[in-house]
Amino acid sequence: MTEKTEICVLISAGAEWRALLPLYPGIELSDTPYGESFCNRIAGKNICFIHGGWGKVAAAGSTQYAIDRWSPTRIINIGTCGGFDGCVEQGEIILPHKTIIYDIFEQMSDPDQAIEKYTVDFDLSWLPPTTPQPVRIDTLLSADRDINPDETPWLIEKFNTVAADWESGAIAWVARQNNLPCLILRAVSDLVGFGTYEAYGNYSYFEEQCREIMANFARHLPAWIEAFQAS
Repeated sequence: MTEKTEICVLISAGAEWRALLPLYPGIELSDTPYGESFCNRIAGKNICFIHGGWGKVAAAGSTQYAIDRWSPTRIINIGTCGGFDGCVEQGEIILPHKTIIYDIFEQMSDPDQAIEKYTVDFDLSWLPPTTPQPVRIDTLLSADRDINPDETPWLIEKFNTVAADWESGAIAWVARQNNLPCLILRAVSDLVGFGTYEAYGNYSYFEEQCREIMANFARHLPAWIEAFQAS
């Protein structure tokens, strides 16, 4: 029997999920084909959290799984992203008005047309004048890779953006295909640029940032849910 919930909250990276779990004591974990899940009452709503996994394949599959299993009316994705050094500060929260999957290399026809197929524009008219957390509304890139420091000037120039992650583009695209509103909130965990790669080769640094970022999201999630649900 299909379970129903108002909102599904998708968490991608393992470090993000591990940082989130202690913030909800007493929950009962269940297994899914992608990772653990749990449901909880937040802001008077039945909210289901799922660890969807890292990368576009897991992100797309787990998003569709969550939609089919819980029949949500909204999708939220919270987590981290890498920021381009000199364009954004560590800790800033990116709320994308557009997601772009940039690691599509079409060589038979127009490569920009191929990228455009998986680009998602968001309707943010529902946002309140004062958001639950300070956010930067910007374009967010996704690829199945960490940011290459040597490519940052090209990415900034071509896509006019300040940050990238692994999953948000896939989550946004699947939500759009299902005609579901989607809210993505990604806090900058580390900066990347020429000579700058704070988390590369330093996973403990990333885990430390995840603990702070996910705790901050959990504190403000009830207000985000209320604002998003009201749209």
